[in-house]
Amino acid sequence: MNALTPRFETYGDLQARNNRVVSLLNQVCQALSPTDAQCELAKGRYEAVGSWVAEATHDLLGGGHIFAQGSFATGTVVRPVNEAEFDVDLVYFISNPDAVMQPATFKKALGDRLREHGTYRKMLEEKPRCWRLNYANEFHLDITPSIPNDACWKGGMLVPDKAMRCWKESNPRGFRNLFNLRAKMNPIFRLRKSVTVDSMHSSVEPFPDQSRMDGYLRLIVQLAKRSRDIYFEDHDPRLWPISVILTTLASRSYEQCVRNNQFDDELELLHAVVSGMPDFIEASDVGPVRWAIWNETTKGENFAEKWNADPARAGAFYEWHARFMADIERLRDAAGLDVIRKSMTNAFGPTPVTAVFDAATSRVSDSRAGGNLMVAPGVGLVSGTSTRTGVRTNTFYGGG
Repeated sequence: MNALTPRFETYGDLQARNNRVVSLLNQVCQALSPTDAQCELAKGRYEAVGSWVAEATHDLLGGGHIFAQGSFATGTVVRPVNEAEFDVDLVYFISNPDAVMQPATFKKALGDRLREHGTYRKMLEEKPRCWRLNYANEFHLDITPSIPNDACWKGGMLVPDKAMRCWKESNPRGFRNLFNLRAKMNPIFRLRKSVTVDSMHSSVEPFPDQSRMDGYLRLIVQLAKRSRDIYFEDHDPRLWPISVILTTLASRSYEQCVRNNQFDDELELLHAVVSGMPDFIEASDVGPVRWAIWNETTKGENFAEKWNADPARAGAFYEWHARFMADIERLRDAAGLDVIRKSMTNAFGPTPVTAVFDAATSRVSDSRAGGNLMVAPGVGLVSGTSTRTGVRTNTFYGGG
């Protein structure tokens, strides 16, 4: 522990502070996530779109089905920094395609079918590999055509390349399933039973209920995405690492950390997982593939393929990663809610952090009025019942 690390009375005080930091990080991620109502609305929208396309009389489209891929599929959605709308990535998959069907043919048939719908026609926007339906002030649905990949024994599929000239390997369902398996892995925390914060009772929030995010991995991926979004506001956004790269590296590092290590607390786990992300990037000074981050669920899909055409992308990843690590370390060493708030704002932006701390301020005010406001070392004023020092109710008339 360096000279800048704050002193705590006991190990329990340090654990209480770290639990509080992780609780706040989780609340930041919840502020950036779609609500349950928004998720249900998106689900209803894409199911309606899928039914409409599947009911087409066109031979190329009949019998297909639609499903989510990307962030919605893995539960790691993060609201864009300067946009109110979420991006919902979908795949329209047909299991028995024409053997000689070209990507452009499939895409055109899909677009033609969407235009037949009076509402969808007004919302439709063509993108290089997919069709987008824009739901104003809600989200947009990106629908990518897909066919089976008979060469992939893991159940992979083929999607159009960006130029629409050929099919390329992918496996969004396999990727989702592997991510979900890793997310269910439970880390082992040292001394969790012997070093508790019982002396604090409910004065410092424990690590929050996992029902919303189903484990620590989703929290880590959301934080990485948000950190990237904030960092590249001031850097060339063309170079930012795509979300599937962050998700892949974080999930592989998480599995390695959980299988091979134990941790004092969740904050140490976060630091270890983020620190290990670059370990799963393959780099070579020879050959045409200098950088590789392989899709483990199908053969031939390199998530870092753009890095080989533009090596500046690799450099941008490592620069962002160094910044993210520094932000986590500042949070690890911060003492007092004011310092924690400043560190979180620098790392994840003012909007979600302000929302979380404003809500916390409201809770503190309610606790002060009820006489349940306490002081916790390394944290500051907290609400609840505690054996720590109480704070008198402020009547704002100079008296207690």
